[in-house]
Order: sequence, then structure tokens, then C-alpha cells
Amino acid sequence: MSDQQRPGVTVFLTGLSGAGKSTIADALVAQLEAEGRPVTVLDGDVVRTHLSSELDFSKEHRDLNIRRIGWVAGEVVKHGGTVVVAAIAPYEAAREEARRLVEKNGRFLLVHLSTPLEVCEDRDVKGLYAKARAGEIPGFTGVSDPYEPPARAELVIDTSVTPLTEAVARIRAEMA
Repeated sequence: MSDQQRPGVTVFLTGLSGAGKSTIADALVAQLEAEGRPVTVLDGDVVRTHLSSELDFSKEHRDLNIRRIGWVAGEVVKHGGTVVVAAIAPYEAAREEARRLVEKNGRFLLVHLSTPLEVCEDRDVKGLYAKARAGEIPGFTGVSDPYEPPARAELVIDTSVTPLTEAVARIRAEMA
């Protein structure tokens, strides 16, 4: 099937900071691009810098940020594109709204990286969890703000027990 005939798809990676979203996104994108498949990447940190820089980390603004990501992803899949999203996206309602925005135009594959909080904290190279626990970062997901696990994830992957190559292979299988 040519790229023009293939329905668009968004792979939406969600999980705590340090769960492996960017690592998996990078590996997945590298594979897809090596096969000649163009991919649009919507990384939560990059989107916040360029599309949502005026937003803070209140629940309302986090939800608005995810709606924006969902809208952009929906526009890309409308034209048969592939989108890989890597965003904490802590709230169920906002993720489901992103799903609706994408599914108007293509497929939506929600991948919950269910990596335990302790593992995410151990991986934290930026020291964000320590700062959050010290009260320096208010409203930090997993510490002082909730992460609502997805009720309708197509895949659930714990990166503390699933090797990167297997995680990517499982996502690719679900994309097929």
C-alpha cells in the first residue's frame, strides 16, 4: 500500500516523566523513517516551547495543550500522515478528546507506558522528581499532581521490564 492509500495514524505515548516516551518515540521514528515513511513528531516539551509557550501547568492549561496536540495530529492524519506523540498527558478526559480529534480523520493508538514511579525517579537525569519532592516544582505529575492511567489504551508497556526493541515491535504490530 502506498503512502497515499495508507490511512493516517497517531501513536500517542503517555506516561510519567522518565517512563520512556521520548526514547521509544525516537526508536520508532527512526525505524519508520528508515523505511521511507515520513513522520511528524509532537514531543510534549517541544510543543510547549513552540505551540503552547503561554500555558502554565494548571489542569486547564495541560488539557488545552493536549487538545492542541490532538488537533495538530488530526490534521496530519487527515492527509494519510503518521504522527508520534510523546506527552505526559496526565488526564484521561484530555487524552480522550485528543483521540476524538484524531479519529475524525484516522487511527489513534494510545500507548500507556506504565513504568513504575520509583523507576521513573531513578532514571531522572534532570533531578525534576527531587525538586518536586522538595516543593520546588508545584503540581508535578506523579508527586503532587495525579496521573490518571488510561482506561482505553491499545497497548500497556512497562519499560522497566520490556526492552526497547520489544516495545517498538509491539507498537509496530499494533500499527499494522
